[in-house]
Amino acid sequence: MERLTDLILAVVGVPLVLTGYVVAGEMGLRLLPRAIASALRPFVWIAPAVALVAIFLVYPAIRTILYSMSDARGENFVGAQNYLDLFDSETFRAAVVNNVLWVVLFTVAVLVFGLLIAVLADRVSYEPLAKSLVFLPMAISFVAAGVIWKFMLDYRPPGSEQTGVVNAVITSLGGEPHPWIIESPSNNFALIAVGVWVWTGFAMVIISAALKGVPREVLEAARVDGASEPRVFFNIILPLVMPTVAVVATTLIIFALKAFDVVYVMTNGNYGTNVLANLMYQQLFNSGNLGRASAIAVILLAAVIPVLIINVRRNADQWAR
Repeated sequence: MERLTDLILAVVGVPLVLTGYVVAGEMGLRLLPRAIASALRPFVWIAPAVALVAIFLVYPAIRTILYSMSDARGENFVGAQNYLDLFDSETFRAAVVNNVLWVVLFTVAVLVFGLLIAVLADRVSYEPLAKSLVFLPMAISFVAAGVIWKFMLDYRPPGSEQTGVVNAVITSLGGEPHPWIIESPSNNFALIAVGVWVWTGFAMVIISAALKGVPREVLEAARVDGASEPRVFFNIILPLVMPTVAVVATTLIIFALKAFDVVYVMTNGNYGTNVLANLMYQQLFNSGNLGRASAIAVILLAAVIPVLIINVRRNADQWAR
């Protein structure tokens, strides 16, 4: 009953409060001289958004930074000791290496497959069906994707009946089953492949929308002049869609830096597959070390900020044009 009350308050109360704020704000502005009201109106309208950002983003970020310089219970100040302990930890360094693998391999693979499928689908009559099938993994949660592929890649010793689909197919063709999730470093590639399977549809849809904006007259003129299809792609199509590819790449890099769901579900960071987000979870909920978990969160934030700045600057340059 208490949860139902909270739900009703959230669904009904929040819109009512915002509506009341807008009405009261406009009534207050009408009491002021027109010049002052015009100058203050933008600030009145964006004030709720600024307040929400401050409460749910800025304040938690500041608290996390403060906790990262505290002890395990978050009570005593220890300075940079948590960061020093992390950089001295082999587990942390291994997680950083795995995150670099995710950033490089995951981003490149998703962009290549997304671009390739978008170009090929644009040339067939059953384009909507093809895109729907490729995009379908995005409709499920990453936890569900991890569970699906954990069963798909399940391993049993040679001679035993293979319950995993991949190893069952391999053994039916006369091969030996492979411990995809257990054996390092192939398990990292297997986990990254799951992420690629999920995210390729996202890249395909965004890049496909950019392809629709490429002038058909330019493509036809190039083909009439004798340009081969590879040359048309690399000299015309790719440069025109490159701004969209860059935006997609930044989104993928941010996801790769904070990859968690697939790793947590499939291996929980075992067998040399740990990543920073999963290590942060383990430090907080398994080890109860608030300070060290917060330090990892701050490191992740510091890694994501440059990517966000690049993305914002690129969008600003496009708007300026």
